[in-house]
Amino acid sequence: CDTEYSRYYHLKYKEVNRAQHKRALVLTARKFVRLVYSLLTENRMYISPEER
Repeated sequence: CDTEYSRYYHLKYKEVNRAQHKRALVLTARKFVRLVYSLLTENRMYISPEER
């Protein structure tokens, strides 16, 4: 899970020239919140892609 979000952060960081860190951090956090929300609403446990 950590490497997936690290890759996503660096991808978003490289997309723009201004406010790179702030934008990448917000988009990565938003992606994480969507994951947590879906897990809570579906009442499921997280299984990392490496464990599948």
